[in-house]
Amino acid sequence: MRISDIQRCEVRPGRLVEWTFSPATVAAAAATPPDPRPPAYNQESHIRTARTVREDGLFVPTWLGTAFDLPGRADLDALEGALRDWTLRHETLRSGFRWAGDEMRRFTLDGHDVSLRREVVGDFTDSGALVRHLQDRFDVAADALGWPNLIYAAVVRDDSTSVYLAFDHTNVDSYSLQRLPDEIHELYAARLAGRALAGTPVGSYVDFCELERANADGIDDTHAIVARWREFIGRCDGRLPNFPVDLGLRPGGTLPAQKLLREPLVDAEAAAAFEAYCRPYGGGLVGVLAATSLIVHEIGGQPVYRTVVPFHTRMKSEWSDSVGWYVGGAPIEVPVTRDFDSALAAVRAELRANRSLSRMPLARVLRLLGADFRPTSPDLYSIVSYVDARVVPGSAQWTERKAYGLIRVSYGDQVCAWVNRLHEGLWFAARYPDTDIAYKNMQRYVEGLRNLVLAVAARQRVRAAEPTFS
Repeated sequence: MRISDIQRCEVRPGRLVEWTFSPATVAAAAATPPDPRPPAYNQESHIRTARTVREDGLFVPTWLGTAFDLPGRADLDALEGALRDWTLRHETLRSGFRWAGDEMRRFTLDGHDVSLRREVVGDFTDSGALVRHLQDRFDVAADALGWPNLIYAAVVRDDSTSVYLAFDHTNVDSYSLQRLPDEIHELYAARLAGRALAGTPVGSYVDFCELERANADGIDDTHAIVARWREFIGRCDGRLPNFPVDLGLRPGGTLPAQKLLREPLVDAEAAAAFEAYCRPYGGGLVGVLAATSLIVHEIGGQPVYRTVVPFHTRMKSEWSDSVGWYVGGAPIEVPVTRDFDSALAAVRAELRANRSLSRMPLARVLRLLGADFRPTSPDLYSIVSYVDARVVPGSAQWTERKAYGLIRVSYGDQVCAWVNRLHEGLWFAARYPDTDIAYKNMQRYVEGLRNLVLAVAARQRVRAAEPTFS
């Protein structure tokens, strides 16, 4: 899915309708007894970070969302039914947390207590005003420190209806959002036809949180995973790694505002050739990380590229279609090499050696390390993510349906970059600190990445055209 902010996802005027949990649902949540299943370490770390940053006097919205179109003027009753059906399918969406002193305690509503309240906000004739309203509304309704922390909206027109859904990160990851347009389309079509949609039951992310937490709490500071992270962080000067180029930040300065860079990287033919060249080493992810190691060395001069690579933690089939935050991180260290093939081999070796570390929540490891990682930014570290999204159901219709994955760009001192392989090619997006130096170096990075991908693709085409002999 193309990653964007709300400002650049083809917002068009129309009648705005919003859905939130009803007052009866909120009241039921207040009376619901504690759920003994604990938060995932991802969830706890995210909420504690949000609270710390808020206590430091800064409101930093971090919601995620998705946008897509339905054909024609939507039947709002059918759409509301589809949204409720989808919400009930995923238990995490009706689960939240309360503070008991400094402890987070979960509560989870029964499905029969969940209902939606529909509000017709009004007609917007100006896209800019509509964008501002949506962003301001999502900032409040999908706040990490509040509950409910999700909101659904639709902009209704005669020729099409745009659907927007925003969530706090505790409930969703990128794959959850990518699945959403196709699921809502199916549920909406079923509602219009007056039939029940017999979907395959999905595993609960709340159950996953309990299992993952029990496993994480079973290790201590002598575990090999903790030792590997200790060594890695030690070589990062006692910190988790930032993007290794000059971002124009002053040590000890205030948390900077961020900007978004998003654009197509290369077309489908070049993406396929690049993937084919990298396949013997593991494919596109290895290729993008290898390319990044060479480019950031050229820009920043660091002799070793250190980063944390995100991986999904959906290890069982029951989690494959579940909505939740199924993401862990693995550390890699790539010494600078003179050529792309050597960089591919180095990245492949690092991923083979360290990918399994992503199954242990980093927040648990940091707690065991006993280091002072008091979070002052919503991102603990910088990432470069690569996902081949063509296998996601409905992905072939994303362009036609104007489907986008939405990120809130607000404040942060890290670089988060995403390279998604779509049916039309590679799409690049990154949020980064809003400084002149960061802007120039991020432009250099994305142009270097594009040029290297194109050069490797050209090399692959030459290789494929060479005669073979048996």
